Amino acid sequence: MNEHIKCDDLKQKIFIEDTDFQGVVYHANYLKYFERARSNFLSKVGVSQKELRNQDKAFVVKSIELDYLNSAGLGTEIIVESYVEKKSKARIVFYQKVLNKNDNKILVSGRVEVCFINLSTKKPIKFPDELLSNLT
Repeated sequence: MNEHIKCDDLKQKIFIEDTDFQGVVYHANYLKYFERARSNFLSKVGVSQKELRNQDKAFVVKSIELDYLNSAGLGTEIIVESYVEKKSKARIVFYQKVLNKNDNKILVSGRVEVCFINLSTKKPIKFPDELLSNLT
């Protein structure tokens, strides 16, 4: 099994726009929080998604598994924790969870498999060297 590499935590506060009519975070917004944490990781290791798109390359989500365990409401401060595991030269898995900053309760946990593709051919290609060097 490959090593799980810890990514920087992403911290944020829940705003009214994040909540549904019941006053809790709308379930799909957790996907946004996970995406922000993954994008933050790529930026941190020197991978520019904008540059990659200019080269006709992109990261795509292959699969997502989520477990909703607790809810967060307006004003809650959350932390998105992420770990990444290299599966191949074109596929990685992020193990992510959203925690309530005040009591460390896990709100949502998930597994997100990401592939790297050529946008024209839709075929997998090797990750950028900047990313691979951080995953070995």
